[in-house]
Amino acid sequence: MSLTTSSPTPRRRALVIGASRGLGLVLAEELARRGWEVVATARRNADALLALAEASDGRLTVESLEMTSPEELAALRERLGGRALDLLFVNAAIDRGDLPITEVGTEMFTEVMITNALSPLRAVEALRDLVPPGGTVAVMSSDQGSVSRNTEEGYELYKASKAALNQLMRSHATRCADDGRTKLLIDPGHNRTELGGPDALLAPEESIPAVVDVLEAQAGAPGLQFLDLHGETVPW
Repeated sequence: MSLTTSSPTPRRRALVIGASRGLGLVLAEELARRGWEVVATARRNADALLALAEASDGRLTVESLEMTSPEELAALRERLGGRALDLLFVNAAIDRGDLPITEVGTEMFTEVMITNALSPLRAVEALRDLVPPGGTVAVMSSDQGSVSRNTEEGYELYKASKAALNQLMRSHATRCADDGRTKLLIDPGHNRTELGGPDALLAPEESIPAVVDVLEAQAGAPGLQFLDLHGETVPW
C-alpha cells in the first residue's frame, strides 16, 4: 500500500477511531495519501495499520484504544492534549450473524448495542471538543439503519443497532445544534470486508475515496446529514 501524497494541500488533521482493518484502515490510508495528518486508533491486531504508519513519513500515527472503555477514551483525550482536529471520524461495528430477534440472547444484544450505538457516541462526546467550530464530526453508519428502507428480511439486530446509532447522533446534533461543527452519518455502501462479507459489491478501495470526497465537500456545512458515499441523502 502506498501513501504517496497527491497534490499539495494545507495540512489538515484527522482522528480516525477504529482503523485496524476494513473501512477504517482504508480511510486512514486515504486521508494520509491526500496529505492529512492522521491519528488512527486500534484495539488489537494493528499490524497493517502500523505498517501504514511506518510508510507514511510521519503523516499517520497510531494510538491504542478500546472504544467501549470510557476510561480509555478519557486517557486518549488526555494524550491528544490541545490538538485541534479538522475531522473526528468514528468507525466501529460488529455483527453477530443473521438471526431473528427471537433468537438473540440478552448478552449478544447488549454487546452489539454497546459496540455499534453507545460507544461511538461516547467517543463523540469524549473527543468532540478537539474539533473547533467549522470542523467535522462524522460517524460510520449504514443504510441498514434506515427505518424506511427496512423492507427486506434479515440482520435484525445489526439493523436495530445502526438505527439506534442514528437516533443517538440525531440527539447529539439537537443538543449541540449551535456548536458550529459539521455533523455527518455516513453510509459507505456494502463493502467486501470482514463485516460486509465476500459477496459485497464494493471494495473499500473503491468506496472510501468517494467517502473522503464527501467529507471534504461537506466541511463547514451546518446541521446533521445522513449521506451515502455519493453525497446523496439517505432516508431516516
